[in-house]
Amino acid sequence: MSVLSVSHIRKVFKGGGFFAGGAEKVAVHDLSFDLARGETLAIVGESGSGKSTTARLAMRLLDADAGQVMWAGEDVSTLSGKALRKKRKHLQMVFQDPFASLNPKMKIVDTVAEGLRVHQPHLSSAERRLKVAETLQLCGLGEQALDRYPHQFSGGQRQRIGIARALIVEPEVLVLDEPVSALDVSVQAQILNLLKELQQEKGLAYLFISHDLSVVQHIANRVMVMFAGFVVEEGAIEDVFKHPKHPYTKSLLDAKPISHPSQRNDEDVLALDEGVASEGCAFALRCPIAKDECKSFDMRMKDRVACLFPL
Repeated sequence: MSVLSVSHIRKVFKGGGFFAGGAEKVAVHDLSFDLARGETLAIVGESGSGKSTTARLAMRLLDADAGQVMWAGEDVSTLSGKALRKKRKHLQMVFQDPFASLNPKMKIVDTVAEGLRVHQPHLSSAERRLKVAETLQLCGLGEQALDRYPHQFSGGQRQRIGIARALIVEPEVLVLDEPVSALDVSVQAQILNLLKELQQEKGLAYLFISHDLSVVQHIANRVMVMFAGFVVEEGAIEDVFKHPKHPYTKSLLDAKPISHPSQRNDEDVLALDEGVASEGCAFALRCPIAKDECKSFDMRMKDRVACLFPL
């Protein structure tokens, strides 16, 4: 059974402001996926592709306009208030900015223990403190961290605190929204290794949101590539990275950092400012192989790719 299942979700945002005229933007189109225990599914794409919106829909931090969200086989799409709050220990989130996600006025012991007050209110203060200390130790921080404040820690240490805060209620799924993008490269590796160790030890499932393909390749089992709210390609990480089928996936892989300019293939660089097609294939205006038939393509997936002319 999947620990997280999303079926045909759709999200539309209405425009605001004097000049927007109430225009609507479809942020996520008819998206579905399943996440198994112990698996890491990465969602990648450029800014505005819909990957973070997808994560928030899966977390029920946003309400979908259509579709279904299931946690451990239970439909939570229509839950709200106390009923939803009781289920939240199943999914927890680790945010991009470890400093912004921590209350600067709260000691670490109180920050990490917040979830326990909601989901295990029977615990005494001493029991909560002990459990916080054990969870921090699991994340690589000693007991001396308990009575300190966020500003007294480095970025990597603060992210370890954020992970401990998510783990304290013993979730089955962690939603990781760009969890290492604000960290130095050397610290990124430490946090990624910690996440892999925790996953092996606790059987956690990860929904990993990132724009960094090198990070995704290091940690994920499967990957979904999003563009303009659509999933354009999905599959096992090895298959997608070694044999990309969608032109957009190939452009993302070609845009990875290179060690010397001589390694760049200018023919593979796509224009990034040509917008999104208003009908047919959303990627058509930027696609180097687009044909007239693409104007009527409905973006349905076939053989793990949404393209009439896969590579």
